[in-house]
This record gives sequence, C-alpha cells and structure tokens, in this order.
Amino acid sequence: MSGSISRRGAVLGGMGLAAVPLAAKAAAAGPAPDAAGALEAGRRAVLGMVGDFHVRFDTRETVPFVQDYEPADPAIHAGDEVVRVIEDTGATLRLQHILVVRQGGQIFTIRHWRQDWTFEPEAVLTYAGADTWRMVPTTPDSRRGLWGQTVWNTDDSPRYGALGRWAHDRGVSRWTSQPTLRPLARRDAAANPPYDRYACVNRHALTPKGWVHEQDNAKIGTRAGQDTTFVHEVVINTYDRADGFDAAPAEAYLAATQTYWNGVRAQWDRVIAAGAGLWLREAPQTGSAAGPALMGLADQVQAGEIALDAALGRAGVVIAEATRRPG
Repeated sequence: MSGSISRRGAVLGGMGLAAVPLAAKAAAAGPAPDAAGALEAGRRAVLGMVGDFHVRFDTRETVPFVQDYEPADPAIHAGDEVVRVIEDTGATLRLQHILVVRQGGQIFTIRHWRQDWTFEPEAVLTYAGADTWRMVPTTPDSRRGLWGQTVWNTDDSPRYGALGRWAHDRGVSRWTSQPTLRPLARRDAAANPPYDRYACVNRHALTPKGWVHEQDNAKIGTRAGQDTTFVHEVVINTYDRADGFDAAPAEAYLAATQTYWNGVRAQWDRVIAAGAGLWLREAPQTGSAAGPALMGLADQVQAGEIALDAALGRAGVVIAEATRRPG
C-alpha cells in the first residue's frame, strides 16, 4: 500500500524468508485459546477495523546497514478512508478500503487496498519475490487458533499474506504476523531504489480511537551477489474514527462496482488456484501491470459506459496478459 494520495495510484535483517515456513510458531506469544473463542474474539477485532476514518500514514527509515546508504526523509500523508465488509462467511472476512479525496472543490474516491482475514486457513498466498506468489500450505498444528491475513492491491491482485495470532491481553487486541516478504510499495518502487523487497512483521491493533497498522520493514536487495539489508523502516498507519467527511461517494462507488470487482476477484482466484500461486508483472506506479486497465474498467462500469459482461471479458484478457510469463 502506498502512503501517497494520488488519483491512481524484531525486523528480519538480511535473512531469506523462503527458509521461514508457515509451520513456524506464531509471532505473538501466549497460549492459543480454544478454536471457538479464537474465532469469535478474532472476528470482533477484525470488525473493529470497519468504519469511517481519518488516516495518517507515517513512514520513517531508521537505521542504515550499508555504508553508502542515506536514509530517506520521513514521509507523512493523511486522508479520509472508508472501510467496509464486502464479504463475511463466518471464518472469512473481506474488508475493502476506499479513500475519499477532496480536491478543487470536488469529492472523488480512490479504490484502495483490500484485506482478507481467514481463521485457520489451509494455505496462505505469500510473496516469494520477483513477480512471484505461492500458496503455502499450513498444517493443522501450525494454524491452530491463528488467523491468516492476505492483502491485495487496488485491482485485487495480490500483495502479501501471513499467518498470525490475535492476542487479547493487557487491554489491547493485537494481531502480529509471522515473518513475511512483501513487494515494494509504490512510494519506493517508483524511485528505483537499490533494494527490491521488504522482509517484515505486521501488527494490527485496536485503539480507543480506531486502530493502527504498524510495520517493521527491512529493505532487502542484492549487492555483490548477496542478499543485503540496506535500511530498516518503521511504518505507522493510524485510523481514527471520523464523522467530518461525506462517505456517500465511497458507498456509491461500492454499490456501482462491487459486482464487477466480485467477478475480477473470481478471475484472480482461478489463476491462483490453477497454479498454486501466480507469476504477475509488478509495476512501480500501480502495483501490478493489470492495475490501470482493471481500475479503468471499473470507472466505465460506474459511469454506465460499458456493460458488466463486456467489462469482465476485457478484465479476463488483462489478467491473462499480466500473468503470462515472458518467453
């Protein structure tokens, strides 16, 4: 997820995360509650992230680990964001984020990221680096009491996924991921940096005002043929409940385009299931090569400029082209 608001648009050091199986112990400490209790408590926490929020994105590179690397200046952005449940099957919840932007006296929406939560998933779609995602199976023991989170781009293409435990203690409900790889956010990818991926731990925690998403990132690249940590980064994205903006444009966008996006998601799911993962061309400005076309088709659907079936047919071609390996 990018911290910028445009119209379209323990860290792990240098270790390779391919060596960290999902069967590893969950990052959050403490005994696992019974399955029914973990499911219900986790559902309450996930649903606590639904609503209308003023969001503050705070990104700070902290400690460099390469002699000639100079940490970037802190970047802080803010905006208004609507988070809605678009699917709830009990053990799976899908939350869609929509930015609401006021500019030049006008209000418009930007479809933002999506987060899916699944209780005790049998597999988690994980980023493996270099345009590659893999479905990594879990075992009954490794997933017991845990929630998998999968994060998706604005066009419903994948970003990253991990297992973690919702812990409810010391007055806080917090979910901490196991170590995971992530592709570069647009804020970094567009700058052509020397690193090409993040090794990270993610935390989601409910706060008295809303919730917070914290990231501990190690920015990893290759130097002299070796995986190298260039710098550590801390990201704190706070979501404070707000009623001072008009959420109606976001509701209208969801109502007009949700059937289209359901169809797009089904097409991504079929590609992922067929290959137990997928290869997808990443794009610095849009997250995936499919982004501009799929987002544009959604705009046309909302405007009534294209029929739903035709839009989904074109979307299928876009996804097929973006997931076709070169050669």
